[in-house]
Amino acid sequence: MRKFFAAIVAMMLAVPSFAQFASGGFEVDKQNLYYGGRMGLSLGNVSGDLDWGGMKAGLTLGGVVGLRVSSSVPLFLESGFYYTQRGGKEDGLTANLKYLEIPILIKYGIEVADKMAVLPFIGPYFSYGIGGKYEVTQPNGSKEKFSSFNLFNRPDMGLKLGCGFEYNMLYLEAGYQFGIANIADDDNLTAHGNALFINFGVNF
Repeated sequence: MRKFFAAIVAMMLAVPSFAQFASGGFEVDKQNLYYGGRMGLSLGNVSGDLDWGGMKAGLTLGGVVGLRVSSSVPLFLESGFYYTQRGGKEDGLTANLKYLEIPILIKYGIEVADKMAVLPFIGPYFSYGIGGKYEVTQPNGSKEKFSSFNLFNRPDMGLKLGCGFEYNMLYLEAGYQFGIANIADDDNLTAHGNALFINFGVNF
């Protein structure tokens, strides 16, 4: 895992400055490698036996690097490194789960106007929990806090799908991620972390 993180960071640092840039990189004679920054909002919940269906708002920050994988089709492979907050709420319980996350996304670019593009995407993500608390509200109104990873496992993985919109260098995306791994710490229970996300950023 550490070697994979290091490889992603090295790729981002190794990206050369661009002499030319086209929105989405759809012109074959333009630069086909891009990188960018992202920040946004995630609204998480937990499904399964541990059903915490109430949305928990959190922050997302990250950087991405993408590569065009076909000279004839506007198809891109994008990865990156994110800090993201997810969790859920249910009946006096609130979980805040903090992760480091690496997605591996396939994007298809559709140029809709000059310097404007729509990019639907899909792909897996891999996360590792680095912190967070879950809060229990007692009937008398008092609150107790415990480490979220006394209740949930740290490794997580799932599927992300959504759509991005790019205007020149500005980028906006929205989507949903479905947890596939069982993150319940109890082998007799199931729990899956999901989230609706909206991110804003720039591509270079």
